[in-house]
Amino acid sequence: MLDRPRQAFTLIELLVVLAIIAILISLLLPAVQKTRSAAARLQCQNNLKNMGLALHHYQSDAGRFPPGVSPAAAGEPTWYWGWMAFLMPYVELGNLHKDANNYASAPAAPGNPQPWDPWGQWTSPHTQNPATGMTFPIWKCAADSRILVARDITGITIAFTSFQGVAGTTGDGSPAPQNGILYHGSRVKVGEVSDGLSNTAIVGERPPSSDLVYGWWFAGAGYVDPSGRQLGVGDVVLGARESNYATRMGCNPAANYVGLRPGTLANNCDQSHFWSLHNGGTNMLMADGAVRFTTYAADSVLVQLFTRNGGETVELP
Repeated sequence: MLDRPRQAFTLIELLVVLAIIAILISLLLPAVQKTRSAAARLQCQNNLKNMGLALHHYQSDAGRFPPGVSPAAAGEPTWYWGWMAFLMPYVELGNLHKDANNYASAPAAPGNPQPWDPWGQWTSPHTQNPATGMTFPIWKCAADSRILVARDITGITIAFTSFQGVAGTTGDGSPAPQNGILYHGSRVKVGEVSDGLSNTAIVGERPPSSDLVYGWWFAGAGYVDPSGRQLGVGDVVLGARESNYATRMGCNPAANYVGLRPGTLANNCDQSHFWSLHNGGTNMLMADGAVRFTTYAADSVLVQLFTRNGGETVELP
């Protein structure tokens, strides 16, 4: 009885098969990456749409949009709370909002933070507001794979956001008054957006840089401006031309780091302008609740897009 011949790949056949597999993988990988990128962009847009709904529900209840950042004023328990903090009841975070309010409204006691201390930084032991270190998908762009939580030098936990409220030309009021919708102490009503809700941006993307210094979503004091004030700029609000902020970061010339332009997580100077991890541009939430994908060429009209009462009708490039 004769043995059947053994069938196997020759070396040449094996190499051909491996080459075909390599070619197929090289063709498939970009398609997979493109699909993931499209899905992340869509999820980011959905997050912004939900923010738009929440902003309008808040506006309907309060008669105005929330402050971009709450003033640090006597008798005000919500020092430095950002606009996202005020939206918590409208994005299914009502219980956390109650806990945060209870913390802020509690009378001071030995060893506990003052009610106006939103983070628990200035007393010992550091007992922080329960919302400060909590991260949620709605405040983060899905294109950012990082866990946006860090500890500051006092040991408290800080959660970060991928989004900034649009303050107008600048958030520190220099060189012009805040003329956007979300800025320090803002109380903007729908009727005060004379350029039209569909022509005025209210929220944009700006991922926090790799140093995780700015971008505190719940309560963000922002950088110290030339007048010694902290108006939330860089943490929760950002304007179209934040030259003072860029200069404070040591970014020169400052004009190269403001507006709407591409950026990278590794460059800390890119935190002073709007940009995204999406290809070719960034998502913008308009004041009417619509979400637009905006290319970086729109920097030429960014001031007009960000101001609520300039009398312009903006056509995006």
